[in-house]
Amino acid sequence: MDWFYNFPHMNDDALRGLKQSIDENFRAFTRAYGDGIESFFKPLQQFLIAAEKFMTQTPWPIITVLILVAAWFASRSLKIVLGCLLTLMIIGYFDMWQDTMRTISMIFVCTVLSVAIGLPIGILMSRSDRVQKIVSPVLDVMQTMPSFVYLIPVVMLLGIGRVPGLIAVVIYAIPPMIRLTDLGIRLVDKDVLEAADAFGTNRSQKLFKVQLPLALPTIMAGINQTIMMALAMVVIASMIGVQGLGQPVLKAIANQYFTLGIFNGLAIVGIAIMFDRVSQAYGKRLQAYRETVHG
Repeated sequence: MDWFYNFPHMNDDALRGLKQSIDENFRAFTRAYGDGIESFFKPLQQFLIAAEKFMTQTPWPIITVLILVAAWFASRSLKIVLGCLLTLMIIGYFDMWQDTMRTISMIFVCTVLSVAIGLPIGILMSRSDRVQKIVSPVLDVMQTMPSFVYLIPVVMLLGIGRVPGLIAVVIYAIPPMIRLTDLGIRLVDKDVLEAADAFGTNRSQKLFKVQLPLALPTIMAGINQTIMMALAMVVIASMIGVQGLGQPVLKAIANQYFTLGIFNGLAIVGIAIMFDRVSQAYGKRLQAYRETVHG
């Protein structure tokens, strides 16, 4: 009756051999191509370092003004701008400015990379049902895979540092960007597309002048979700050398520093609320503009 209580499984020796074979092949791949992969990501490392230097070495009043100006142009809401100012002042007052700027630079680079990769994939998915059927299960796996698991292959390939952490964050955060780009383009009104065809637009003109502008509010929602997921990954990425607010939180967990963990955790929440409110307000403005023009 053992088969009734114990699920039938592969022979232990065969299972051990399979796992060992996969591990050895991955190690061999890492030894053979690790240096080449590392050099491929060198420009990304330079971009990240440049963004971090700008955010950490520029005087805080200039950074504050730049953030507030960006918040105003995106939201046109005095309440949101004042909320951003208050959040930044509190972060600076509690001596978390440098770590916060490192985190913001990391999120900025992750977002740029996610948009640069996710937007073309989302466009491709929207144009082909076959591509959508292939990519959707991959995105399902990416969204349900525990975030710690992403660190294993990345660290084995690239070691500990900023770039491995950045890649892990992008892999974790990019699915909403792809999905909502696809969704936004597919939801464009068919009558509008027929009108564009009647005016003799080709495929690229229709994409860039009709579909993408009309899908922009949905795409902005994708960017918003990507930023939120990237921030959620900050603490986990700090385990492999990503500097920022995640490292003090990790230190607080290891040494039971309650206030250190709470303060830095609240700083992450503050940044998340800032990004969320500004990007949502911008998305609503785009939506209102679209309804005014095409309503």
